[in-house]
Amino acid sequence: MAIIITDECINCGACEPECPNNAIYEGGIEWSMLDGTTLEGEYVLEDGKTVQVGEKQTPVSDDFYFIVPDKCTECVGFHEEPQCAAVCPVDCCVPDPDRQESEEILLGRKERLHL
Repeated sequence: MAIIITDECINCGACEPECPNNAIYEGGIEWSMLDGTTLEGEYVLEDGKTVQVGEKQTPVSDDFYFIVPDKCTECVGFHEEPQCAAVCPVDCCVPDPDRQESEEILLGRKERLHL
């Protein structure tokens, strides 16, 4: 499953530099699949939408830090545990109950993001 940041976030920013996929953004910031990855050309998001990897996308949240689910691998293949959760001082980086993903899926995403 991907990790989400709850509305208990205090906007400290401790999580953002820890993400190996550059999946974490400050509230209100546009994001792209290219940020922190080796992607080129087009990418099909999990909702089926095809985007240019450098195309800016709408922020997931305007009020607090957020994690782009299409880029989150829960640090599988990088670390033993999600680094955002490990450094969060208020424990607001939690598994997304609506997004159950196996280690195989997370490793596959890691491979696609980092050729």
